[in-house]
Amino acid sequence: MLEDGRSFVGEAYGAIGETFGEAVFCTGMTGYQETLSDPSFHGQIVIMTAPHIGNTGVNDADYESDRIQVAGFVVRDPARRPSSWRSRGSLDDELVAAGVVGISGLDTRALTRHLRERGAMRCGISSMLADGARADAEGERVALAALLDRVCSSPEMIGADLAPLVSTPEPYVVPAVSGTAQFKVAALDLGIKRATPAAMAALGCEVHVLPARTTGEELLALEPDGVFLSNGPGDPSTADYAVEALRTVLRADVPVFGICFGHQLLARALGFETYKLTYGHRGVNQPVGDVATGRIAVTSQNHGFAVNAPLTGVTDTPFGRVVASHIGLNDEVVEGLECLDVPAFSVQFHPEAAPGPHDAAGLFERFRDLMAAARQARVAAAGGEV
Repeated sequence: MLEDGRSFVGEAYGAIGETFGEAVFCTGMTGYQETLSDPSFHGQIVIMTAPHIGNTGVNDADYESDRIQVAGFVVRDPARRPSSWRSRGSLDDELVAAGVVGISGLDTRALTRHLRERGAMRCGISSMLADGARADAEGERVALAALLDRVCSSPEMIGADLAPLVSTPEPYVVPAVSGTAQFKVAALDLGIKRATPAAMAALGCEVHVLPARTTGEELLALEPDGVFLSNGPGDPSTADYAVEALRTVLRADVPVFGICFGHQLLARALGFETYKLTYGHRGVNQPVGDVATGRIAVTSQNHGFAVNAPLTGVTDTPFGRVVASHIGLNDEVVEGLECLDVPAFSVQFHPEAAPGPHDAAGLFERFRDLMAAARQARVAAAGGEV
């Protein structure tokens, strides 16, 4: 049941019950397990546009957090039987075990077209409507009207501060893969995926993952070579605590790299505003252009908000000059920012590619090189040898 009153009938999939959230669609044909466990989907009911879901079952390696994060799940044709040497069970059973309510067998193409035209909106999935209420037309009308009332009284995504709900409660460290760390990264967990610190650890970084409400002073107390801001759910306009922490880091001239939600927070720290997209970008096939090189990357994205910044030219901010470094080729959304006077940059997409293509993986190397350059500058300023 969508909040504008349109409803779809299908079969129960996953747990039996009732759930509410923002209806969004994801265009990825693979990677449903990573999608389900991405904290950025917290509070959302995800509609998969690919018709066949669950074919490879579930496994322990592909989880991007410690649990399934979505509020609900909508598919057209669920797999009758999983087939993969990595599978330890079916997706249906996994959803039941996690208590995630889903629905299958409906026209996901029609539902997706509706959301593209009307925009993402609140919705509900219910497998709890009494059988007696369906016995006649009047009973069904009353039951559906009551469900619509519950949908319309559920929380909206605009104004939702969700990052602290999915962030780590305690700091933890992901050691460098090499065993000897070349750089120390303080990562603000706003809904981080496991693949992200792993990607930095593979490049010789010791990653200290910290709770969302960590202050700028606490970040700097670690004496990091760089600060990373992760992806995450909710409305970036609510995360003033992270914006203030980031401004403290920028004033200290410590290198910063932000992705997705972190990109939006860097924008806010620089003085830009954010806004809600009509239906967002969610999938593994979003084309993005690099303004400086003209190179086009196919990227993994999951966001419903975007940055309101000029697409061309240089903008003066309290932290110096800033340019848009990447542009979304489907709708000209600002997909990246680069600071010219402080060591900071951000992108709206997910370079860790979990799931998705690896076109943007080199951005982690760019962050490493930025930290190396900042270290050399500090040594030179102190009169030491570089």
